[in-house]
Amino acid sequence: MTRDLIGHGPVPPAANWPGGARVAVNFVINYEEGAENCVLNGDPLSEGFLSDMVGAARHPGRAMAMESLYEYGSRAGFWRLHRLFAERDVPVTVFGVAAAMAMNPAAVDAMLSVGWEVASHGYRWIDYQDVAAEVEAEHIAQAIAIHTQLTGSRPLGWYQGRTSPNTARLVAQEGGFVYDADSYADDVPYWDARHGRAQLIVPYSLDANDMKMVALNGFTEGEQFFRYLRDTYDQLAEEGGRMMSVGLHGRIAGRPGRARAVARFVDHVMADGRAWLATRLDIARHWIATHPYTEQPA
Repeated sequence: MTRDLIGHGPVPPAANWPGGARVAVNFVINYEEGAENCVLNGDPLSEGFLSDMVGAARHPGRAMAMESLYEYGSRAGFWRLHRLFAERDVPVTVFGVAAAMAMNPAAVDAMLSVGWEVASHGYRWIDYQDVAAEVEAEHIAQAIAIHTQLTGSRPLGWYQGRTSPNTARLVAQEGGFVYDADSYADDVPYWDARHGRAQLIVPYSLDANDMKMVALNGFTEGEQFFRYLRDTYDQLAEEGGRMMSVGLHGRIAGRPGRARAVARFVDHVMADGRAWLATRLDIARHWIATHPYTEQPA
């Protein structure tokens, strides 16, 4: 399968965001805690990824410090972020790992109570790079089933995050997702018809993402994070017709000093007045209505 290195070309399609907005802004809270690698989940090694223990070794037994860092996300950090966005009445998309959501139904209820979109972040928060396609397909089905039981409806958005070469195909062939977010390839949505069905891709971001707070090449404190988010937003608003994804995690941005940076950025966007604050599903449906898929000539 060939790669698409051309995309929309030098001038992306006119987004025509609602209300004449210059940029669509989507805040994502990744809910993963409890579904990470852990021997209690039947995994051979502990988690070593995406925590304040940067570069942590993985162990064949329980890693208690790592477990507690993840537990902070569900016990405290998620609730801090929930208050931050709910108090400002800002829409949020949750990338919810099904196994993690099942361990904390109160968090799921809190997401739904304020009208957040809950998209699927897969069945487990593990690396699928070398997982067999049939196993990954079964995990996608399990994620949908658990998600439906917990929320009352199937997920319409998908983001695996730690993908395999099969993920995009399996998601497209499943057929029920309005959008797939497993791409970082653009600043606006685009259609992918390489897997037998035209699938809308609503690309995500790893740079405007709190994961850079726990990376060796990342931000060391909240002011850097705020400035980067602000500059990204201001640039995209100046260009017009783009979207901005801001990725957050309870165990990272939910820490007090980082949450203040997030709050400052939210307030900056709200005061600026050029943004359409939307869920990813809102953005996907708008794009489908504005730029429906048309088959490309052979």
